[in-house]
Amino acid sequence: MECAMLDKDGTRSNSGPGLRARRPHGTRMAGWLAAIATVMSLLFHAPALAQTHQHGAAATDTAQAQTEPATPVAEQAAPDASAAGAAASVSYHNPTTFTLKTGIATGRMVYIGVGGDINGQVNPTLMVHEGELVQINLINGEGAEHDVVIDQYGARSSIVVGKNASSTFSFTAGKVGEFAYFCSIAGHRQAGMEGLIQVMAGPREAMASDAADVVRDPADLPGPIGQRAPKVVKVDLETVELVGKLDDGTTYTYWTFGSKIPGPFVRVRVGDTVEVHLKNAADSVMAHSVDFHAATGPGGGAHATQTDPGNETVVTFKALKPGIYVYHCATPSVAHHITSGMYGLILVEPEGGLPQVDREFYVMQGELYTVEPFGTQGEMEMDYDKLISERPEYFLFNGAVGSLTKTHPLYASAGETVRIFFGVGGPNFTSSFHVIGEIFDSVYSMGSIISPPLHGIQTVTVPPGGATIVDFKIDRGGHYVLVDHALSRAERGLAGYLIVDGPEDDEIMHSGPAEEPGK
Repeated sequence: MECAMLDKDGTRSNSGPGLRARRPHGTRMAGWLAAIATVMSLLFHAPALAQTHQHGAAATDTAQAQTEPATPVAEQAAPDASAAGAAASVSYHNPTTFTLKTGIATGRMVYIGVGGDINGQVNPTLMVHEGELVQINLINGEGAEHDVVIDQYGARSSIVVGKNASSTFSFTAGKVGEFAYFCSIAGHRQAGMEGLIQVMAGPREAMASDAADVVRDPADLPGPIGQRAPKVVKVDLETVELVGKLDDGTTYTYWTFGSKIPGPFVRVRVGDTVEVHLKNAADSVMAHSVDFHAATGPGGGAHATQTDPGNETVVTFKALKPGIYVYHCATPSVAHHITSGMYGLILVEPEGGLPQVDREFYVMQGELYTVEPFGTQGEMEMDYDKLISERPEYFLFNGAVGSLTKTHPLYASAGETVRIFFGVGGPNFTSSFHVIGEIFDSVYSMGSIISPPLHGIQTVTVPPGGATIVDFKIDRGGHYVLVDHALSRAERGLAGYLIVDGPEDDEIMHSGPAEEPGK
């Protein structure tokens, strides 16, 4: 694969085989081809914002399904939501992406739109907004030589020759107006390979939706337990089926614990007796259950919690071993229930708790398998064949596209220590969890908090049904990006932001050359 750096006019081109032929129109997606450029963008873009999501007070005796964020460590100014959106809009993980496939229509050589609003359209008009990063994917549909050129932007793809060969390029839409895109191979433009890109003034507005926000705020978790004797802890979980917002203009019928994804963060200590009350909402269609990986016993409690709509079941287990564990629904098809959003984490603290940090966050990764391709607008349905064949359309943090970028970013301040409880609901794909621009000071490998943590880790592998804890100190302000370092998944929704308030240009990292010693 070939990848070029950004030119001074804001263009970038690269090429490579294997691009899938389904991409949306007008959808902000992560760009795996720009992962390297993202690190550069941390220096220049995304202003830092103040922190509002914090934790502090010890957990109460009852872990409710609707958990409340704990008492803040310190009161700080609330960030401007519009500023967060502005920060998000410049990230190289959120281009507005179009896919064009070359072909023949009405006897002419043409581009055919693939996915989203332009699907099947001949030489579709590509509509973007001023200031957006635009990515165009080109797929060779019939085996002749082709490219795509937008000469007003000095932007172009590589030439693709073989059938299904692909290329991508990107540019920032800094000029308002209508501009032609076309094939520069001799005679091809005249033969019909030409369309328009319309750049409209002003930022793109998010599409209004009546669908529920299913994203759990990553700061929504109870605070540390600390020193106390073991006790009986009651956990109330309600299974809720609801239509939620998957993306701008796109909905999905989620199955959840507590109407959010992931389910409530459950926090107990080793030796506690955990009494779980599982209530299935009366308007549910399906029976549901819960399997706690922290429990020792048949099915992790699933045998006792197969719960029909309108009913309630109870299971009790002893928290025998400290660690961070996944819980999920275990009603057949188990994979169907999990992919639809039925997973969460339970932390069993050791005696005395974990080392203290300034902020804690709760993030989980999952996949969705929809009939329609990624980025299609409307109501999505689950595709069972894709599920069992492990061909997801979406990879997601906390249940939705843009969950930790546009709607619920993580916030912190320079100099603070941060802990992320990270798990993979799955049901099928392992994650290579990474924070671009940070190194994990401590990693509790495989979720073990009995073993000593690893230090100085760049990326941590977390399997489906697994979890980990990562701690790190933030030494400088800036805009950090949470990813699965299987970076192609970023183009299917998987990216998050950690926005840090504080100085951004210092001796740790700064623009320009190093200062000579003694000067």
